[in-house]
Amino acid sequence: MTLVVVPVRYPLSEHSRATLQRAVDVAEEHDADLTVLHVNLYQNGGRVSRSELKRAVESSFGRLPRVRYAVRSGFLVEETILDEVAAEGADYVVIGRKQAGRWRRMIRSLVDDPDVETFLRRELDCDLITVSG
Repeated sequence: MTLVVVPVRYPLSEHSRATLQRAVDVAEEHDADLTVLHVNLYQNGGRVSRSELKRAVESSFGRLPRVRYAVRSGFLVEETILDEVAAEGADYVVIGRKQAGRWRRMIRSLVDDPDVETFLRRELDCDLITVSG
């Protein structure tokens, strides 16, 4: 089964809603399951529950078919997202343009090639879709 993962902020910003809409479209285009992911940062102390994330998404988009809500905790958003994408075997990752910039900076510190999409394809065998705000 094809899987689309979309990391979002909570509460949902306008940019998060645009990114989520693109992910919903990609999931429909590819007859895929969708995982909506939020990362609770340890250092921020805030805790969002899966039910809060689900309520926020459903209040903006209504009930979505074949969707799973995941909330993970970590120190680095990008690393936590990469872990989730790898663990779930995602085929597509839909991220916002700002997130792509943070990934580029993180990957630059890890590898010589700062191209996030190439890195993800090589390391995770998935496609990265970047959404402009």
